[in-house]
Amino acid sequence: MDVKTDVLIIGSGIAALQAALLLEEHFKIQIVTKSSVHTSSSYRAQGGIAAVISEEDHIDCHVADTLKAGEFHHESRHVQTLIEEGTKIMRNYLKAGFPIDRHNNGAPALGLEGAHSHHRILHAGGDRTGQIFIDYLLHKLSPNTKINCYEMAYELLLNKNGDCIGVLTKGREGTKRYFAHHVILATGGAGALYSSTSNDPTNTGDGIALAFRAGAAISDMEFIQFHPSLLWCENEAKGLISEAVRGAGGIFVDAQRRPIMKGIHAQLDLAPRHITALALFKKRAAGEETFLDISSIQNFDVKFPSITQLCRNNHVDLQEGLIPVSPGSHFLMGGIIADDKGRTTIANLYAIGEVACTGVHGANRLASNSLLEGITFGQRMAYFIIQQGCSQKDFLLANDKNVDSMPLLFSKQQLQQHMMQYLGIVRNGDDLQYSLQQLPSIHALLHANLKGLQQIELELYMMHVVATLITHAAITRTETRGAHIRSDNPKMEAQWANRWIIFSQGQMKVRNSLYEYHQTRGNAQAIF
Repeated sequence: MDVKTDVLIIGSGIAALQAALLLEEHFKIQIVTKSSVHTSSSYRAQGGIAAVISEEDHIDCHVADTLKAGEFHHESRHVQTLIEEGTKIMRNYLKAGFPIDRHNNGAPALGLEGAHSHHRILHAGGDRTGQIFIDYLLHKLSPNTKINCYEMAYELLLNKNGDCIGVLTKGREGTKRYFAHHVILATGGAGALYSSTSNDPTNTGDGIALAFRAGAAISDMEFIQFHPSLLWCENEAKGLISEAVRGAGGIFVDAQRRPIMKGIHAQLDLAPRHITALALFKKRAAGEETFLDISSIQNFDVKFPSITQLCRNNHVDLQEGLIPVSPGSHFLMGGIIADDKGRTTIANLYAIGEVACTGVHGANRLASNSLLEGITFGQRMAYFIIQQGCSQKDFLLANDKNVDSMPLLFSKQQLQQHMMQYLGIVRNGDDLQYSLQQLPSIHALLHANLKGLQQIELELYMMHVVATLITHAAITRTETRGAHIRSDNPKMEAQWANRWIIFSQGQMKVRNSLYEYHQTRGNAQAIF
C-alpha cells in the first residue's frame, strides 16, 4: 500500500505535534506512530517546562545552568536559541491560555529542580504536564493531519541521489510505503534498551537505527542520563518519581532516614542527575536500600496526583513518608546530528526532540529542558520547511544494497539486562570490551536484510543497532564526563573537551566539531 503526502512525521510526542500544528496550515501531513499518542515520553512527562518567566530570573542564568549541568559539552549557539526562543514560545502559550498551575493570585507557580539556579519550572496538573500539553496540542490539530497509530517505521526510503523520500512501515494493515517531500524523525529516545527505565517499553531507539542504517550522522551516544528516582518495588522499576518532588522538599535517605547526598554536592538533593544517580547507585551496590523522604511535603497527594496513584497501585504507604527509589535510564543526550532547523546529513530528512543531537543537552541534560527542546526546534524546523515548500521531483527508489543475513541477536530481555550490567551508570574498559564482543558488529547490522521480519523482530534489530553504537562510543571516550562515568578513569580530561564521537556511513570518527563537512552518498558537501 502506497501513501503520498507532503510531510511525513514519524513519532507523536511534543516535538512532532508542535511541528504538525504549524505545518498543517500549508501542507498535507501524515503522522506515523509506533503505539498510541498516549505512550510517548512527552505524554508521560511528570516534570514541567523550564522557561524564564519571573522577573528575578534571566535568560543568561538559564543558559549558564544548562551549560554547567552538561559539563560544557555543547553547541553553545543552539543552547542560546533553545533558551531564548523557547521562553518566547512558552510566554505565547501562556497568553493563549495554556492551563499551567498558578498561585491563588494568578501568578505562575514556578517550581525548582536539580541544577537550576532559579524557580523556573512551569507545571500543569501538578505532575501531569506532559499529558496536558499533548492533549492540548492534539485538540488543536485539524483533520488535515492524519495520525496513523500502531505502525512501526523500519526502513527509510532514499532515491539515487541519496535524498530521503519516504519510509516503510509495518502495522495492523501490513506493510505500507509512505512517500513525502519532507520526512521528520521525532521518535524519542532509547530508554527501553535497559531493564530499569522511566521510558515506555516502545522507546527502543528506532529513529536512530533508521537514520544510521540510511547513512545519517549520529553522535553523543555514550551520554545516557539515568534518573535517580524511579519507584522501586518487587525488584523492578515501576515508574518515575519526578524531580519536582525534590524541588518541593523531598530528600534522598537510607533505611535509617539518614540523608544520602549530605557532603557529596553543594546542592545536595538538587544536584545534577548524574551526581544524584551515582550516589544512589553506590548505596545500592553496597546492599543498602534508598528512599525519597517526602515527610516535609504538605498535601503531597494534591501536588503530585499521578505519583500518588502510582504509589498506591504498587502498595506504597505514603503515610510513612518514604518512597523506595532506584536509578534507571531516562534520557539520551545523543542521537541523529541535526542543526537548529532539524536538518540531518541526509537531504529532506529531519530530526527533532530526543532522537536528535543538536548539542543543547551536552553530557547531561538539565531538568525540564526536554519539553522545551521539543517545542522550540519543532517550531524552527516547521518554519524552515514552510519556506522550502514541496520541491522534491525524484521519487524513484535506489536499489536496496542491504542483502546480508541477520546476525545472531540477544532476546529483548537478555539485551536489556546486558545493557544495564555493562553500559549502566558506571562503566569500565574491561566490561565495555566484553560487551562489544557479545554484540553483533556494526557492519553485520548495517547491511542486514529486513524483508519478511515481523514487528517484534524489527524492534529487536533496532535495539541492537543502538546498543552497539552506545558501546562503541562508551569505549572510545576514555574519560568521565557528565552521564558517561568511567570507574577506570573517574576524571574529565582536557584532551576530550569539545570532542564528538561521530558515526556515519558505517564508520566512527572523533571530531573537534559536531558540524563539519560530511560525506553523504558519495558527494562531499557542506550540509549545515
